[in-house]
Amino acid sequence: MNRLRAIHLFTVLLLLVLCLPVSGTGKELSELDKCLLEAMKNADAEVTIGELQKQCLKKTTSKTGEKTIDATTAPEKEKKAEKSAVDTRLSVDDENILKPFTLMSHKPNYFLFVSHTTGGINTDPYREAYDDPSIEAEDTEARFQISIKTPLAVNLFNKPIDLFAAYTNRSFWQLYNNDLSSPFRETNHEPEAWAQFRPNWTFAGITNKVNGVGFVHQSNGRGGTLSRSWNRIFASFVFQKQALFTKSDTLAFSIKPWIRISENDEDDDNPDITDFLGHFETRAVYKWKRQVFSLMLRNNIESSFKRGAVEFDWSFPIWNYPYLKGYFQWFSGYGESLIDYNVHNNSIGVGLLITDWL
Repeated sequence: MNRLRAIHLFTVLLLLVLCLPVSGTGKELSELDKCLLEAMKNADAEVTIGELQKQCLKKTTSKTGEKTIDATTAPEKEKKAEKSAVDTRLSVDDENILKPFTLMSHKPNYFLFVSHTTGGINTDPYREAYDDPSIEAEDTEARFQISIKTPLAVNLFNKPIDLFAAYTNRSFWQLYNNDLSSPFRETNHEPEAWAQFRPNWTFAGITNKVNGVGFVHQSNGRGGTLSRSWNRIFASFVFQKQALFTKSDTLAFSIKPWIRISENDEDDDNPDITDFLGHFETRAVYKWKRQVFSLMLRNNIESSFKRGAVEFDWSFPIWNYPYLKGYFQWFSGYGESLIDYNVHNNSIGVGLLITDWL
């Protein structure tokens, strides 16, 4: 083991010497030098020099004012340009992807103190499951979402391909229902794994930033008549348009098609779920200063606008507080939760946002 590390260290030093004539300024070389030496100390014996070098090249940056630009790849003209919101989000992932014991945000993390469902919450499944017609749910409840991801492999096969795993928990909490001791009426669990790469293809001012393909399972962890679950193979395509209306705003939009993995009739708790949730969804996210507007559309065209869903989110700063943002969410349609995948709901909620899309 020590001999292998010594060989790795010698190779790193040799590469640094060979790169000296073309490395630019001494400051950039020093940063790359420190990164490689630090990576060598903590790297496993199986990690190759090429992987360490790629990781450090991504992390080595030069600073121009308050803007941080990649020193190894950015042309001189681009160094003066401000990073887009999508690039900033991806750079945060890059900075944390190699840190041990680190979990990164996946989807937004939020807590809605108040979420009101107009027309009432559907209680029929609970009355049937517990054989109790007196069960009543409060129309106003609390909701929250926890969504995290972690890398499984970086630069797989020495290619710009990364593997990720993620878990999202979305809970519907009858916080104000004292008669039923404030239960969680529904919790949706969503583990997933996917491979992604960054093509950075640009056409007509629109850049394809990230593409991926993966597997996702979603269920509510219940049994009997309350059980809901399905498995899917999905693809995702993320695009970006910078400076849509102003010099610093960003519009990002994603297309996410999927195919459901069929189950045995005896095991399928919701055989018609694709009739309501369809086979794809799209999301547009617009960032202007510190405000972020998000619009999700699902199964509208496929169902001729009869069984679709629309979700609008708005996050906004709370004075100059940097750690939390105000959050507004409106939903209309089918599939707000798995228990009600075939029930049309309209809800509106306000609360706090911990991490955003952008």
